[in-house]
Amino acid sequence: MGTSGAGTGGAETGGASTGGAGTGGAGAGGAGTGGSGGGDAAYPCDGDTSGYNAVVTGSGSSWVAQNGTRNVYRGGDMRAAIQAALDSLSRNRTRKESVLVQGSGAMPASSRLSVPSYTVLNICGTIDVTGGGSGDNAPIYARGRTDIEIPNVTISGTPLYAMFFRDVENLRLGHVELRVANGLGIRVDNHGRSNRADKVKDIDIDYVYAEGTGSHGVETYGVDGLRIGTVIARDTGECGVLLNDTVNAEIGIVDAVNAGTGTGYAAFRLANRAGRIGDGYPTNIRVGQVVARGGGRGIFCVSESGGVTIDRIDVADTGSNSILIENCHNVNIAAESGTVTGGGDIRLAARDEFANSSDITIQNLTVTNTAVNESPCATNSTFRNLTLMNARDNTCD
Repeated sequence: MGTSGAGTGGAETGGASTGGAGTGGAGAGGAGTGGSGGGDAAYPCDGDTSGYNAVVTGSGSSWVAQNGTRNVYRGGDMRAAIQAALDSLSRNRTRKESVLVQGSGAMPASSRLSVPSYTVLNICGTIDVTGGGSGDNAPIYARGRTDIEIPNVTISGTPLYAMFFRDVENLRLGHVELRVANGLGIRVDNHGRSNRADKVKDIDIDYVYAEGTGSHGVETYGVDGLRIGTVIARDTGECGVLLNDTVNAEIGIVDAVNAGTGTGYAAFRLANRAGRIGDGYPTNIRVGQVVARGGGRGIFCVSESGGVTIDRIDVADTGSNSILIENCHNVNIAAESGTVTGGGDIRLAARDEFANSSDITIQNLTVTNTAVNESPCATNSTFRNLTLMNARDNTCD
């Protein structure tokens, strides 16, 4: 029992505040506006520019980058102007310096902006990514760096990755809007390290609106210490939020409409030993709310993950399981309250290659027009305070 669908197992290649304006989650009545907030409060997009070390201005094919009184770029290439401003900052610095970008323009998918350590890059405009490419190129890219802030950015077009951070620590993303037609939204991983147990630390994301990604809206792999305020996912090809091999995480809201339609992916997914610390699963991943409408699954925990509590859920009309818990441990679903309506079943399952699921609590739910299934019986599973409305109970207790 407990079929998994596409992309459900094995390793993949590939915080409590709500943040941002206009989240308008599906659970709040409708698909939402996708956030039109005025930017990160600490780095406004319409204030004094004198506090920045370098300022880039322009639009279309006319760009100027200045560092103080120095012109470091003048020409027709947005990417080159921003990179020149980044490269003009002090070498070998150990304190943050800042670049402000005022204007919108285009850059090819086969290129990247490489952000150095100890940098604030505030993009008050839209980067429109054009064409195709290969590899790990991204309009916002950093590898092997530390202490980076991106207070504001909007990305459109066809990126391979909208934002790619490998072996980057002390990273803060403020207000991020991704309205794309391709690629993965935000990827944070430790995959340049020879020892994958050496996780990247201290990743902080305030607000993300991700629409139209071919893959996940936000994905982490090998992270210790993650805080996410709000992720709004609309028509993402795979997950809204996917945590792989990630521990000590706090997420406020995951609000997804049509995430992973036609796949086994989910609005919110834990995989590849997410939440596992040493040989155990102490509660170390906490989620305030998961909202899912349509798409693949609502919530999916798989491949020896766990250590997670989700306070509130609102899941309806998923194409696959509303909730699938498969070979996971210490999972608490709807610690406060929740509803599951229509769509696929709530399923507690296991595959033979991993230890059976254990210490699973599914509670405080109103379940309508679907089923609650458990096969095989988990070790220490608890189903309590469930209100079943035209719903079947096929659990072991």
